[in-house]
Amino acid sequence: MSAGVNGWHPGLRESATFDRNSIAEIQRAAREGIYDIRGFGAKRQVPHFDDLLFLGASVSRYPLEGYREKCATDVVIGTRYAREPVKLDIPITIAGMSFGALSGPAKEALGRGATEVGSSTTTGDGGMTPEEREHSKTLVYQLLPSRYGMNPDDLRRADAIEVVVGQGAKPGGGGMLLGHKISDRVAEMRDLPKGIDQRSACRHPDWTGPDDLEIKIEELREITDWRIPIYVKVGASRTYYDVALAVKAGADAVVLDGMQGGTAATQDVFIEHVGIPILAAIPQAVESLVELGMHREVQLIVSGGIRSGADVAKALALGADAVSIGTAALIALGDNAPEHDAAYRAIGSAAGYYDDYQAGLDPAGISTQDEELAARLDPVEGGRRLANYLRTLTLEAQTLARACGKSHLHNLEPEDLVALTIEAAAMARVPLAGTSWIPGLVAQP
Repeated sequence: MSAGVNGWHPGLRESATFDRNSIAEIQRAAREGIYDIRGFGAKRQVPHFDDLLFLGASVSRYPLEGYREKCATDVVIGTRYAREPVKLDIPITIAGMSFGALSGPAKEALGRGATEVGSSTTTGDGGMTPEEREHSKTLVYQLLPSRYGMNPDDLRRADAIEVVVGQGAKPGGGGMLLGHKISDRVAEMRDLPKGIDQRSACRHPDWTGPDDLEIKIEELREITDWRIPIYVKVGASRTYYDVALAVKAGADAVVLDGMQGGTAATQDVFIEHVGIPILAAIPQAVESLVELGMHREVQLIVSGGIRSGADVAKALALGADAVSIGTAALIALGDNAPEHDAAYRAIGSAAGYYDDYQAGLDPAGISTQDEELAARLDPVEGGRRLANYLRTLTLEAQTLARACGKSHLHNLEPEDLVALTIEAAAMARVPLAGTSWIPGLVAQP
């Protein structure tokens, strides 16, 4: 039988179960004897914001004119207990990504971009770098199970603290930092031996449950004199209960990360098979907050696959107060850019596909500790690109909100949405388009 175009053989049928990717992974595992490690988030197709549509205003609703009627975008986070809550101009923040996973110039660029548009950035694991603090007007300090680089002085220098219980790409699991990314500076900041692989713990060493979390939050408030907000970040899994317990423990805000959220390095089997999509998690979180009488009192920040202003607007319409972006922010800086395609191919990947963040070989100079590679990223230019992207997201979200007759992004609501698929309708708890049916909640007419 002769081969057809691109190696396709007429009459041959690929197995849906043992497709070429599955066969290649079996062969790789047999050859290497260890699971695959990569960055990025889940690549499998799951119900997402693309499966929702807005119901724009017409006769029954009154739209707003973009050229003369305002649509506000500001958000205040941490109003429950903090004396100095975080005040942002836009409801789009930068997620925690560590110095170690990312280069110094990349961390600086994230701070520059967020500051330019009046938003916040987050440290990630491994501590706070001076350039990150200098160029971030609003900086959230992450407290992770590893406690790498943690010190009380940096906690006091932060504008908020985020206690990370879990991450969307790996709820219930820890991360990895391979030895070749532990440079002299990373080793000093994290108090680790240079060049030795390190694995972050999957749970905090000094507490095991919600009662202990309440004690930890109290300690952090004492350290910071009750001045700044305390966030609790959870990976989307048992969302309803996790949010309720975080609120009971005293969180000012809950950060909810879906399975499309990225990671610098963990097992592929974890990324693809643990957690739930953010679309399914937001309504559960909102339900939990509403039942506690805390919706809008404890702010909800959601992340995991946010790419466009439409995603932002839909997340807010489902009940979030703000969103957080990570992978998209790196792409805005220049990650996976076409101009680096030849360099990506030289290391066995390609532009648009590169996910081996743990390898430290990123030609864009973003997920690396190699000084020569890191020097390729201009933090000023990177910050400008990120600011442009954040402005675009905001403008897109405003455009959609005005079309629904809303004068503030927070006025968007589930009633403005319909779903294209039964799965999305059930997860998001909005009607299937053209019907009043919400699967699982409303009886089918």
